[in-house]
Amino acid sequence: MPKLSIRDFDLNGTRVFVRVDFNVPIKAGRITDDTRITSALPTIRFALERGATVVLASHLGRPKGKATPELSLAPVADHLAHLLGRPVAFAHDCVGEEARRIVAAAHAADGSRLVLLENLRFHPEEEKNDDDFARSLADLADVYVDDAFGAAHRAHASVAAIVGYMAKAGAGLLMEKELQYLGMALGNPERPFVALLGGAKVSDKIEVIENLLERVDRLLIGGAMAYTFFTALDMPVGRSLVEVDKQDAARSIMSHAQTRGVQLSLPVDHVVAERIEAGAPIQTLKVSDPTIGQRMGLDIGPETIRLFAGLLRDARTIVWNGPMGVFEVPAFAAGTMAIAEATASAGGTTIVGGGDSVAAINASGVADRITHISTGGGASLEFLAGHTLPGVAALPDK
Repeated sequence: MPKLSIRDFDLNGTRVFVRVDFNVPIKAGRITDDTRITSALPTIRFALERGATVVLASHLGRPKGKATPELSLAPVADHLAHLLGRPVAFAHDCVGEEARRIVAAAHAADGSRLVLLENLRFHPEEEKNDDDFARSLADLADVYVDDAFGAAHRAHASVAAIVGYMAKAGAGLLMEKELQYLGMALGNPERPFVALLGGAKVSDKIEVIENLLERVDRLLIGGAMAYTFFTALDMPVGRSLVEVDKQDAARSIMSHAQTRGVQLSLPVDHVVAERIEAGAPIQTLKVSDPTIGQRMGLDIGPETIRLFAGLLRDARTIVWNGPMGVFEVPAFAAGTMAIAEATASAGGTTIVGGGDSVAAINASGVADRITHISTGGGASLEFLAGHTLPGVAALPDK
């Protein structure tokens, strides 16, 4: 059932509380990746252009319920003002007298009517989904809009409890887009539907794999998680990362895929090295080659690239989560970069989620050729696993 969205409300003259996900990396007061901020701009502009006063709220990092200067959102306010070309009022708290005063002043102003509240997690009540704290946040506005898909898997006050205290509530444009594409992948995907999963641990994605096996035509598994499958198949893995206690889960997944008629493909060759560092001697081996010795598999090899690219070529829906190797080190990046290009070159709908996958897409320069890049790492995984997200469940249906 589609959710009510910001499009469904008359915003003129209202105060709109927009829960955004501005949990961005900041070093020495500078934002090093503003993807999550730029992703929220369409919703912010939509509300401003329709005469609303916009009150933005977000968390940043894990301050554990205490005001922590290095986790202040003040640098984000400056960066947002630069992106929008208009002033952004910054409230040094998210509730209380100062927050109310700054929002009231912005609402009465003739010019920019945009406020960013201080880090929600400076208050322990946020992560406790506290009703009184949620009511205090709700008192700042007339309309609630959730555009923070990246926080939708958390039952926190600003994404769950607050909805009960707002007369009007709905999804932002980014949240709407996330639900549209991820929901399509799980609900009615065009076929062939191919899921491509990588990253370090099978344990992080067991539920995702099991849920996707009910829906996909092909499942491609790369990255370090492939080595748990290789161990379950009694193949040599050297010192590659293996979750020994997940071998039974790997066997169960392979058996389930066979039963369902899903083509499950693992790497056939890999790049191995003794150390994860630039300049370490590397060699490409078949995955069955015991001469891996005490080395580690750190990237998929050229034969696997060709195999996976071929299986992606005719896909009408692709979901990719997790890199194919340690792509942060150039010597082990070729597989991930090649898969990014193959995904972007496919003719169907392409959906990429997860922090590392998004970083790889950006590094490969193909982001503008991907249908949808999800901003929610943990949230997208939980959604793909079939879980109900508290922040989504709280929003009223159309």
